[in-house]
Amino acid sequence: MEVEESWLRKGDRGPEVQMLQLALERAGFSPGALDGIFGTRTDAAVRAFQRANGLQADGIVGPRTLAALKPYLTGYVEYTVKRGDTLSSIARRYGTTVQALLTANPRTNPNLIYVGETLIIPLPFDVVPTNIAYTSELVELINEGLAARYPFITLTTVGNSVTGSPIQALEMGTGTRHVFYNASHHANEWITTPLLLKYLEDYADAYATGGRIGGVAASRLYTGTMLHIVPLVNPDGVDLVTGAINSGGYYQNARTLAANYPSIPFPSGWKANIRGVDLNSNYPADWEKERDIKFAQGYTKPGPRDYVGPSALSEPESRAMYDYTRANNFALTLSYHTQGRVIFWKYQDYEPENAYAIGQRMAAASGYALQAGPANSYAGYRDWFIQTYNRPGYTIEAGLGTNPLPISQFNTIYRDNVGILTIGMDALIP
Repeated sequence: MEVEESWLRKGDRGPEVQMLQLALERAGFSPGALDGIFGTRTDAAVRAFQRANGLQADGIVGPRTLAALKPYLTGYVEYTVKRGDTLSSIARRYGTTVQALLTANPRTNPNLIYVGETLIIPLPFDVVPTNIAYTSELVELINEGLAARYPFITLTTVGNSVTGSPIQALEMGTGTRHVFYNASHHANEWITTPLLLKYLEDYADAYATGGRIGGVAASRLYTGTMLHIVPLVNPDGVDLVTGAINSGGYYQNARTLAANYPSIPFPSGWKANIRGVDLNSNYPADWEKERDIKFAQGYTKPGPRDYVGPSALSEPESRAMYDYTRANNFALTLSYHTQGRVIFWKYQDYEPENAYAIGQRMAAASGYALQAGPANSYAGYRDWFIQTYNRPGYTIEAGLGTNPLPISQFNTIYRDNVGILTIGMDALIP
């Protein structure tokens, strides 16, 4: 919901409306169901919010209304300290806690704030939603909010998608053992994006409050490892599947490509990036073998899935993951996909040291099956990582069902995977 975006009004539908509804609900103005339909209840909630914030109560969500709603998606506001303020009085005013204020505004003397100082005020709700469809815009807002509320999280941009959307990484920890988790290589597997973001938020909160995650002290993970997360490898593809891209040249081109594969539903069956290349078949690990297999299966041109591209690393998204990996000394990687409740740990004849034992721990914690890897499958991120570095790399196929899995599965998927995500760090710490 950025200023340059099209205005929203009654009758609109889609993930932007769901974001609007989420923000209104968090602000205390119930729009009814978060269904992505700008109907009568959402219109009434918008007008009530506008009146309460000194805006023209016309029910049209333009730049000023969007700006006023943004904190209810990022989860924070900025506040300038005034004479007589204390952290306790500020916390009471915003319904937050002194602990949350000190986490967002670290200082050596917690009793000392200065008139004119700008503070980050965390609002009293979790940043990461687990009940609406995801878009690249929502992920950018969440990432901004997490980095603001938890300043020990570093937010960087590691590349850009075909349409220019940033591919962002979040990093947390001070340890020398670097671990990398990624999600949403495949567009219609986007439920893996909130999985990683919610885990990071829970991990950050546990570290800030001296707590535990997955049964392990967060401080142990923080000092023993550095966690790198790219929660959205394929921003454009996810936007196509969830409806944020629903018109214009990129949409029409994707629709034309999909017509070459009429048996695959559009856009729900779309796995590729926006120009029809399957990113997880675009890495330089026996790419030619993958090409020959996919061509024999009929995937000879760009489309919703399984087209390997004109060459390995032809796509900006896979190139970004390749470059980011090369720039860091990752000791272990997890690549999140859906579905099947399976952990793949091996690539061809490569058996990295400790990879099977760590995989057994992950399987025990999750109830997922541990398997060597899909037969006759090449050119994926995990394949390339294991082949290149001979270190533990895993593909996690989360959940069960037909992609895209419904967001109603989120809580079950999170419960099953919090142990895997914790073990990915903990297993490397002596």
